[in-house]
Amino acid sequence: MTIKITFLGAAQNVTGSRYLVEVDKTQILVDCGLYQEREFNGRNWDPFPIPPNSLDAVLLTHAHLDHCGLLPKLVREGFRGPIYCTKATSEVTQITLLDSAHIQQEDAEFKRKRHQREGRRGPYPEIPLYNTRDATACFRLFSPVRYEKLIRINKKVEATFYDAGHVLGSSMIKLAINDGENRRTILFSGDVGRWDRPMLHPPTLFGEADYILVESTYGDRLHEDSNDISTQLREVINSTVRAGGNIVIPSFAFERAQDVLYYLNKLLMEKQIPHLKVFVDSPMAVKITDVFEHHTELFDEDMVKLIQQRKSPFEFPGLTMSSTVEESKAINTMTGSNVIIAGSGMCNAGRIKHHLTRNIARPESTVIFVGYQAAGTLGRQIVDGAKEVRILGQMYPVKAKIVQMTGFSAHADRDELFKWLSGLRKPPKHVFVVHGEPQTAFRFVGFLKESLDWQISAPKYKDEVNLE
Repeated sequence: MTIKITFLGAAQNVTGSRYLVEVDKTQILVDCGLYQEREFNGRNWDPFPIPPNSLDAVLLTHAHLDHCGLLPKLVREGFRGPIYCTKATSEVTQITLLDSAHIQQEDAEFKRKRHQREGRRGPYPEIPLYNTRDATACFRLFSPVRYEKLIRINKKVEATFYDAGHVLGSSMIKLAINDGENRRTILFSGDVGRWDRPMLHPPTLFGEADYILVESTYGDRLHEDSNDISTQLREVINSTVRAGGNIVIPSFAFERAQDVLYYLNKLLMEKQIPHLKVFVDSPMAVKITDVFEHHTELFDEDMVKLIQQRKSPFEFPGLTMSSTVEESKAINTMTGSNVIIAGSGMCNAGRIKHHLTRNIARPESTVIFVGYQAAGTLGRQIVDGAKEVRILGQMYPVKAKIVQMTGFSAHADRDELFKWLSGLRKPPKHVFVVHGEPQTAFRFVGFLKESLDWQISAPKYKDEVNLE
């Protein structure tokens, strides 16, 4: 029996999660993510390294684009097998992919017209990577699974999904490979969640695994104490209101927007901030919030109690869910201070760009970043201190107050990742550190080697590893 893993994404970088597992002639893809770092955008256009129609199955950890965003391209180019994931992940992924396709179509048209006007061409084709028809073609392939229920891929390969505690429906996936004589297990961490976070259960701990792929997005740092989120958010909102500006929050529509609403609702109920108008300006976030409301079985006890007491963070006075373009434009006519939550979370697409053009040059306004900003994105330029940024083809001075709140992160930090790995009762044969920028991944490898006497490495893009 031969077992091989090829690292096709999120290997010494953060996005584009894709791992090919080959067991003899069986081929399985774990995640099929979109690259979001500017320097790696070209990889989204590259042909798949194997014919998509040769894949037996796709196993999907969760619905973030860097884990699912290339599925429409995979299906368009021939994949017809099952896409295994939890029911919540299936529902949110369908929303996410349609939104991604719509944004790509709009951006392609916008760039085509702009480049035509400027007499130049961009580095990539001025067409969408995929369209809404391609996205819709994926939906019939989704095969929802329950946590901790064994899924038989074939006679040799079985998969089990476990709660990752990262976002609604997110999973860690354990592959069990058995040819009758030998048995090996490969554990894919997906994105590891955190302990003591609102709404969701903590990440699952494991007793053993032969091989582990562990994410390292925040593998070289510690988050702010999550208990400080309310305090910091309260201070930022109140100071911005006193200055007469808006609070603009670039946010991922999935999980992060709902987390922000949770804390805003908490501050409002405790009367720690004034009753402001809060706009969620993202059609996708509005739809995903609906998914949250009918998957209460995935919530922790505290969140269930809030809902039972009719104190849902998804419904409170002053909250407006903006779906249409007209509703989005109307936000900019509002006077006074408002909270504007809009996508995308890294500011590389979507309605947030329009709100930034209205606020980033205003010293009285504040832009709060509540999520990871990948290298090369507009969000990363802003948090790294750029004095001037290009938005929608024009340059704007950065005069607004810029705040980054890492306590919101749904990713485990260095010590939380170590806690997750420390649940193992015996050393694995090898740990592969993935899903982190090179410096971060290597620092996490070094930290683990100092703490654990294990075989650990950080593979690079397209590395192939034959497992024992």
